[in-house]
Amino acid sequence: MKRRTLLQSLPAAALLPAANWLSLPRDSKDKAVSDETSSTTVYELRVYHTYEGKLDDLLRRFREHTMQIFEKHGIHNVAYWTPTDDPLKGKTLFYVLAHPSREAAAANWKAFRDDPEWQEVQKKSEANGKLVEKVDSTFLTLTDFSPPVR
Repeated sequence: MKRRTLLQSLPAAALLPAANWLSLPRDSKDKAVSDETSSTTVYELRVYHTYEGKLDDLLRRFREHTMQIFEKHGIHNVAYWTPTDDPLKGKTLFYVLAHPSREAAAANWKAFRDDPEWQEVQKKSEANGKLVEKVDSTFLTLTDFSPPVR
């Protein structure tokens, strides 16, 4: 399935419901109040396409290790999903992360990749073969009419 087709099939509102730590301040007319953090925050939609039979191993790695290591490096976990319908069911993980800016995202990812704890977790989890066949990453910003991410 093409990434464009996949992204168009996802309702945008479903992508960001769980980031209550990032709700924007509101003024008396309920408009978002800009500040340095909210105006530069970027979201990263990541789609992991796993090798056959490897999704459960990938989910375990995220549950037990990856999410905590992300937070250690300033990568904020927003939400995670697995598809319920074929052809993606059982072999795909969708998730959204938040970074203070694109520059911070690049630095956060470098720190994450260079982390000895992550390198050991990855090595152990892939002892019987790689888990992820392909990764799609798309950076997003909230529109001016979007409700705050909660």
